[in-house]
Amino acid sequence: MLSSTTQSINIQSPMTSEPLRAYLVEDSPMIRANLTTTLEELCGIKVVATAESEKEAVNWLLQPEQNWRLAIVDVFLNKGLGLKVLSACKNRRPDQKMVVLTNFATPDMRKACLNMGADAVFDKSNELEALIEYCSELTRH
Repeated sequence: MLSSTTQSINIQSPMTSEPLRAYLVEDSPMIRANLTTTLEELCGIKVVATAESEKEAVNWLLQPEQNWRLAIVDVFLNKGLGLKVLSACKNRRPDQKMVVLTNFATPDMRKACLNMGADAVFDKSNELEALIEYCSELTRH
């Protein structure tokens, strides 16, 4: 079941059979590696690039030629904040979804993330199945 802090998924189906292109913003190498494997194997998503810092993420995500459809963003990074990444990408295309995956999914943090432009918020400790379900749903549209 999806978390109550998700917004509806409304993505128009692309005219291509290419896998959904995802970008990860996570400063833990172990979490990045595990999440990449999980997304690619269970959801058919292609992780095309990753970032460890706010600045690196914003620079990549704002380049139109990157053509990403999903960004998964951690809130607290070693260098910067995921909230600022969300804010910088608030005017993205409607088919580009941004979700937060964090250890700090308090009610206030969930609200802040949604207000900054997140489409959904998931807790790393107990909502990974919901994230996988969300991502799988994106690949079907």
